[in-house]
This record gives sequence, structure tokens and C-alpha cells, in this order.
Amino acid sequence: MIRNFNLLANTKMKKKALQILEAGLTAAEPKNFLKSFVGKNHIRLGKNRIFLSNYGKIFVVAYGKASDSMAEYVSKKINVSQGIVVIPKHTKSSIVSKKFKIFYSGHPLPDKESVRAGKAVRELVNNRSKRDFVLFLVSGGGSSLLALPDKITLSEKKHATKLLLQCGATIDEFNCVRKHLSMIKGGKLVQNMNCDGCALVMSDVVSNDLSVISSGCTYNDNTTFSDAIKIITKYSLRKKLPKKVITHLKRGLNTKTMQPNRLTIKNKIIATNHDCLDVMVLKSRRLGFTTKVYSPIKHDVSVSAKKIVRMISEKKNSCIIFGGEPTVQVKGNGKGGRNQELVLQILKLIHGSDHRVLVSSISTDGIDGNTTCAGALSGNNSYNLQKISSYLENNDSYSFFKKYGGLIKTGSTHTNLMDIGLIIKY
Repeated sequence: MIRNFNLLANTKMKKKALQILEAGLTAAEPKNFLKSFVGKNHIRLGKNRIFLSNYGKIFVVAYGKASDSMAEYVSKKINVSQGIVVIPKHTKSSIVSKKFKIFYSGHPLPDKESVRAGKAVRELVNNRSKRDFVLFLVSGGGSSLLALPDKITLSEKKHATKLLLQCGATIDEFNCVRKHLSMIKGGKLVQNMNCDGCALVMSDVVSNDLSVISSGCTYNDNTTFSDAIKIITKYSLRKKLPKKVITHLKRGLNTKTMQPNRLTIKNKIIATNHDCLDVMVLKSRRLGFTTKVYSPIKHDVSVSAKKIVRMISEKKNSCIIFGGEPTVQVKGNGKGGRNQELVLQILKLIHGSDHRVLVSSISTDGIDGNTTCAGALSGNNSYNLQKISSYLENNDSYSFFKKYGGLIKTGSTHTNLMDIGLIIKY
């Protein structure tokens, strides 16, 4: 899955590091998990089985970065009548079937196609008869790929999204605000659904909270308009956000919200970041490393880097495997993403030490921040500390690794289980 594997594997140790990362990426493929839940025209949820032969028509609604590969697997096992797949634009759908309408939507900012997809999905869900069944296939990225702004315009929603992306808010906080600006998020998508259904969900959030993943379109929301306003205040966004956004949230404080009916929809998390880490640990040990795990990474990249560096062993041939999703407060105007920035922050911290290490962090979806790379791999070579600091100050980690080497390229992986990384001491 790492397209420039051979180019990067110019030492024995780099080859081993890349083999561990490759194992983590391969483990994230949806087919590995779906086979435990989807059989020939039935769905297994723990001890319960849903026999799809009991229903008239089966509809599939798939949205998120793994939606096409999830739908592709499911369509081979289940007799699907019709479906919708929503994936990021500039990716090539892995599913080829006339039964599925495919939308290529904006990410990380919603666009007009996100709204078209949101309307199409809502229409499909609302127009079902009692004998139908809807299977939702959910993965990270859906918050942007499906959009139906509530009493605000798309451009106002985009502006709010951009500010939330840059302020360093956690995904739980970010999606809390998004849910209260939407007509479909926070369970509202299924509140008028007349038939049975279930959602199989790949988690891209540290908390594995079903109400947060892709903004919980099929799950009851436990956050409030008051929570959304507190988040906006916390990150000093009140004066920066469009007035209509603030007005809508304030109005929501005095409105009774209808609780979606959770009973018709069973939501099940089928994969998490730990599924990748477990496979990476096995691979690392097979390659002869003493291995420890640090999970989840969830703080700002500078804090996360310090926590990871503290774990570096005094012993040679040791490996730290880590995973999760750190946050980044964007202050500069450079190119990069949280993985490239995390690697650069770690290089800064171990600069001048006698550690001989390799550091890497990559996004399992293959796209890190505003770049086309998955992340970076680097050793603690004699980089100039001042240079590292200046690239970090401008949030320009991509330019650093482009100049000095180490960018990891996978292209879109058609999956999404957050970030994975490692530090090898040799």
C-alpha cells in the first residue's frame, strides 16, 4: 500500500519500519472486519442474526472514506436492491455496480456535492416502506461528505468548518458543533425512517463514540446547543463565525429538540485503531524488536510528541507503536498535516541526543492534512534545530520533508482508522 516503499527502504532499519507500517495499513482494510458481521444475505450482531430474506428490498447507504470498499464487500454477500456511496472527490471508486449511485463530495470542507449527497441519502431513507431494510456503512469523513445545513448557507457552514479545523478543537468538540448546524447529523437522518435498519461503523475517533463518528447520523445525540456554544467560546470563535451560525445556535437553546428513535437502528462498531496497532505489534516482535504501545494519542501534536519521546527505551532494538489522532493548532500558512507535524515535533525533541532512531506517523486514509501524502518517515539526522523550529512555526512540515526526504505516499487507501506510527531505537 506504500507506493514509494522501495525508494524509502534504503537501509535495513527503514525497511523494517515500513514493513510494520504496511502491516498496520493492510489491517485497516474493511474486508478484514466485515467478514465477521456480514454473511450470505444475513448480518451477525453478536449472538443475534438479521436474516435479510425476511425483507422485501435491501438498501445500502455508505458514506465516509471507506464507504466504497465497504459497499463493494457487502454487495458480494447481500442481494442489494439499490444503494448510495459517498466518497471524497479526487478518489476513484472501487465499486463498479449500476445499483449504486456514487457521489464525490468535498473533504475536509463540504461542497455542493456534499449537499446533493445529503439530500439524496435523506430521500432514500425517508421513502422506505415497512418491508424494506436499510444497511448503513459508516466510516470517518462522513461529516464533510454528507451535508445538509440547517437554516444557514453552505458557505456559512464551510466557514465554520474551516475555523473549527484550524483552532485545535478535538473531533468530539468539532462534531458537536457540526451536529447542531445540520438537518441530518446527530441521529436526525433516521428519525423519520419507517423500516428496520442497522449501521456497521468503522471508528475514526479516539473515544469510539458512535454519536461522534461521522457526526452520528444514525445514532442518538447526547450533546446540546449549549455544549456547542461552550465550545465556540472555549476557542474564541464567537466573533469570527458568521452571525447566522451564532443566531441559529442561540435559537436552539430555547427549542425543544426531538430525540431520534434509536430503536429501529442498531449501531455496531466493527473496527477501531487498535485493530491496526495489534497487527503492528505482532509484526514488530517478529522482526526482533522489544515492543511497547502508546495509545491513544489525542492531545496537541507538541504535547503528544513529548509523551511519546518519554517512552523511548535506553535499550537498542526497541520499538514504540502508537496510534490515535492528535490535534494541530494552525498558526502558519504552510503545507502539512498532523502526522508530518508530529514526526517533525519528535525530531525537534530528540535533536542532539545520542539516540539512533527512526520516527514515522501516517494517516490510515492516506491523506495527511492539506497534502497528498500519508505522513513521513525520518531518522534523527543532523538537521539544524533552528530550521526544524522555523518549519514548525509556519505549520510547513510537508516542505521540510519534501526538501530532506521521507514523505510517505499511499494515495487514497479506501479506509480510515485514524493514525498509526512508530519509533524504532536501534
